[in-house]
Amino acid sequence: MAEQQQGESGLVLYAALAANLGIAVAKFVAAAISGSSSMLSEGFHSVVDSGNQVLLLYGQRRAKRPPDHQHPFGYGRELYFWSFVVAILIFAIGAGVSALEGYHHIVSPEELRSPTINYVVLAISAVLEGTSWMVAMRQFAQSKGRSGWWQAVRQSKDPPTFIVLFEDSAAIAGLAVAAIGVWASHRWQAPWIDGAASIGIALILATVAALLAREAKGLLIGERADEEVIACVHDLVDGHPAVTSVNHVRTIHTGPNEVFAAISVDFRDDMRMGEAEGLIEEIEDRLRAALPQLTSIYIRPEKRENATVVPIRRPG
Repeated sequence: MAEQQQGESGLVLYAALAANLGIAVAKFVAAAISGSSSMLSEGFHSVVDSGNQVLLLYGQRRAKRPPDHQHPFGYGRELYFWSFVVAILIFAIGAGVSALEGYHHIVSPEELRSPTINYVVLAISAVLEGTSWMVAMRQFAQSKGRSGWWQAVRQSKDPPTFIVLFEDSAAIAGLAVAAIGVWASHRWQAPWIDGAASIGIALILATVAALLAREAKGLLIGERADEEVIACVHDLVDGHPAVTSVNHVRTIHTGPNEVFAAISVDFRDDMRMGEAEGLIEEIEDRLRAALPQLTSIYIRPEKRENATVVPIRRPG
C-alpha cells in the first residue's frame, strides 16, 4: 500500500511537471509579444512550480534510501526538508518576483500590444493546469478517506500529495486573475491594472507558501501517527494476557509511511526476565503484522505507578 501511494504521488508530480514546463514557455512568449506584466508573472509562477516538482521528485528518491549507521531510522524525513524548501521558493521567487514585476508595471505602465495571444495562452494553460489539478485532486481524494479536505491536509504525512494540489489550485486562481487583468487593461486602456493583477498573483502565491510552510514545519519537527494507529497499537498490546497495563504509546513519523513507536508496558509481576524478552518479541511481531508502517518499535517494561500514564484518545 505504501509503495502504491508513493507511486501515485510520483505520477501526480510528473503530470504537474510536464504541464508546467510547456505552460511556462507559452507564457513567456505571450509576455514578450504583448508586454503583459501579469503574463510574465504567470511565466515565473510556472517556472517555480516546475522547479518545485523536480525538488519533490528528488526528495522522494532520497527519502527511499535504507537506514545506515549515520541515520538508523532512515532518510524518510528528508522529503519534509525539500517540501519546506519548496514553500520558501514559492514565497521568495514566485511571490517576490510577481510583486516586484507588478510594482514596476504600475509605476511605469506599458500598454498591451496584442492581448489576443494572452487569451490563447491562458486558455491552453487552463486546460493543462486543469488536467493536472484533476489528477492531483483524484489522488488526494483517494488518500484522504472519510476525513474532510482541510483535516486531511493537516493529517497527511506525504507532502507531495497536497503540495501539488495547492500549487495547481493557486495556478488556476492565478490564471483567472491574469485573464481579468489583461481584459480590464485592454478594455479601459489602463495598463496599471495589469500590474495590479500581477500583485494579486503574488498574494495568492504568498498565501499558498505560508500554508505549505506551516505544514512542512510540523512534519520536520516531528508529528505523531494518526489516532487510529495509536489506538490500534494500544489495543493490540493491552489485549495480551501477560500485560496488566499500557502506560503510554508515543509515536513519531520518520517518513510518509514509516512510524517509530515507543510503548511503556506494565507486565504481570510473576513474569521472569527471560519470559519478558520472548513476550516483547511476540508483541512486536503482532504489531508489525497488523501495522506494517511501524518500522521501529521500542517496548519498555515499566510499573504503572512509576510511569507517566497518557490516556488514549479515540478517533471521533
